[in-house]
Order: sequence, then structure tokens, then C-alpha cells
Amino acid sequence: MGKTIWFINDYAGSRYHGMEFRNYYFAKELVNRGHKVIIITASYMHLFKKLPKVEGSYSFEEIDGITYLWLKVPKYGRSTDPKRILKWFVFTKKLYNLPLNKMHKPDVIVASPMAPFLVFPSYKLAKRFKAKFFYEVKDIWPLSLQELGGFSDWNPLIAAMKYSEKFAIKRADKIISSLQNYGEHLKNNLNIDKEFKWICNGIDEEEMQNIEPLYSEIEEKIPKDKFIIGYTGTIGIANSLDTFCKAAKLLNNNKNIAFVLVGDGKEKKKLVKIYGELDNIYFIDAIPKQQVQSMLKLFDVCYIGLKKENLFKYGVSPNKLFDYMYSAKPILYSIESGKNSIIELAKCGITINAEESRAVADAVLELFDMPLNDRYKMGENGRRYVLEHFTYKNLAKEFEKLLEG
Repeated sequence: MGKTIWFINDYAGSRYHGMEFRNYYFAKELVNRGHKVIIITASYMHLFKKLPKVEGSYSFEEIDGITYLWLKVPKYGRSTDPKRILKWFVFTKKLYNLPLNKMHKPDVIVASPMAPFLVFPSYKLAKRFKAKFFYEVKDIWPLSLQELGGFSDWNPLIAAMKYSEKFAIKRADKIISSLQNYGEHLKNNLNIDKEFKWICNGIDEEEMQNIEPLYSEIEEKIPKDKFIIGYTGTIGIANSLDTFCKAAKLLNNNKNIAFVLVGDGKEKKKLVKIYGELDNIYFIDAIPKQQVQSMLKLFDVCYIGLKKENLFKYGVSPNKLFDYMYSAKPILYSIESGKNSIIELAKCGITINAEESRAVADAVLELFDMPLNDRYKMGENGRRYVLEHFTYKNLAKEFEKLLEG
């Protein structure tokens, strides 16, 4: 018998609005499996490409069989805008006054936050309806803020987040994380011995089978007859793309190899200013999500990197990794993500230390000199593994098992 599931996440989007997509993909598959899903989210998020229409304090919308409840929140600028914090608290406050008479009673409430303050009203709602309370972790907050932003334990906001995090973990009926080593964080940092279920991000097969060709003006910018190491996605501080560009500089004399960087972000202007004169690196504007696989077909190797941070030893689950695996191209993985990395599990690429441009350059040369059949085997390993383990159809089945447990 189908369950009614509420996902509560003020950063939940859809494929029509933009990132983030995780709750949407799980909800779509759960609806297909006979469940009723409501996603309670915010009217604004800095990664949205299209804003929902919200009149008054809230608005309902049906999207692909999923009921969205958009709660009106203040708009803000970039991700570091202080008004973003105001949005967190406005959203949390509104959770105490939901239009419950217009909503199906939940069997399960999944608190799936970034900033964890929404766990308090989420738990209260679960108690009110005698529903199971799940806590889902995609990024470890406030640890992410502390390690990437330099905030101390004594910062009042950090202290409040830590209290919220422990509150949710201790009361959750089930803990879900997209990070494969999240249990180490529970034991080592929080001194909590509690089981969690690893359910990472993945791919939507329907979307992958409906890809679009690249715009001709974009395809013309990609070098021909060269060995291409490419990156697609956000060009931000955490993505360690300065390392990627430094590796291009080290290999600038090799006229057979080209580095292609596709995307936008606040680091792009700086990288273009520093490395734009190199004749072996190509900066390409962001492309629609439906065209990413068409771009990846033009690459020989896909690059993914992150900064060297202790945080990442608990695991990572970047969406682009699964896009890369589906493309059947070998992956150059410059991330120190602890044990059981997906690259190692799938045997689909080369893993090197983070933020080491010389190691990136050496790995590129290794892949360049590798027999084509060996690179092909790496790529096929990745595609086979993602289809067996990391489609949202299969991941939703793993989530569904938790509903009965």
C-alpha cells in the first residue's frame, strides 16, 4: 500500500526550475511506485533558473505527479548574501503554519535540509501526525561552513546549527546520507553511534535518453583532432579548477592535448584573466542540462576535482560524477574522499591527490598514452556501474525499503 511522504527542504527544485534535483528525482520515482509525495520547499533559491509563481504566503503546484508546496521567502543575491540566512529562518517559521487542511496526512516526513534549522518544525509535524521522522544529509552542515568558510565553534550561528544537527540525528527514525562515509562523522565528530543508510545521487534514465544536440555555435568552439580533458559544471572555489588550469599550463607545449572548461561561476572571470591566453585551454559558456551528454561525447577524459579538505573524507556525491559515468568516458578524479570512493568501486578512472596540478598533468599524460581499448574499458565500467547501482529508479527502491523498516 502506498505511503504519503513529505520532503521538507528549502533548496528543493525540479528539472523545470533548476537545482537542486535530488528530492524531485526521488519523488518522481516514488510516485511511479504508487506513493503520494509532497515536496515542501521555498519560493526562491540562488540556483533556480526559473522561479515558481507564488501568490500570497504559499502556493501549491502539481509537477510530474508530485505536489509542490512553495512557501514564500525573501529573495537574496549570491550564495554569500547575508539575506540567505534570513531566508532560512523565514522558511523555518512558516513550517509551523502550513495549510494542513489542504494536505494529505504524512506517513513519513523527510527533513532534507542544508542549514538544519528546519528540523525542529519537521520533527514536531512528525510527532503530530505520528509519522516516521527521517533525516537526510547531503552536505555536513555546519562542518562544511567551518572548513570551507573558516567559522569557529564559538560562532553563534555555528553553535545553533550544531545543536540542530544533533537534535535531528538523535530523534530520527532513519538517517539517510548521500555520503558513503557519513558514519565516521557521526562517531568521530558527534560521538553518536547510530546506523545510517547510504543512498547517493544518481541519474534519471528518462532524461539521459532524451538528450539534445549541442548548439552549433558551442560545438564549433571545441577543438578538433585533439585529446580533450574536459570539465562541465559550476566554476566555484570548491571545485579546484585553478588546479585544472595549472595542469593545462604545465602541458601547454603538448599540442595534442586540450583542456576544455564548460560552465559559469564566480571563479570563472579570475581563471580567464590568469589562464585565458594559453592556447590549450578553452573556456565555454554554460550549456543546458539536456546538452551535457552531447558535450561529454566530445571529451576523451572527464575531470572532477575538489579542494583538499578534511570534510571530503566523509564522502562526496556530485551530480556531475554520475553524468560522467553514464557518458562512458574515463574519469580523472582529483578528490580525497576517503575509503570506498565510487571511482574505485566502479574501476572507471584514475584517482589522484587533490589540488596537485603536477599530478593532474601526469595523469592526463598517462591517459593520453594508454591504449584506446584500456580507456574504453574504464569508461564502460563506469557506465555499467551507474546503470546497475545509481539510477534513481534503483535508488528509490532502496529508499522505499526504509519506509517499511
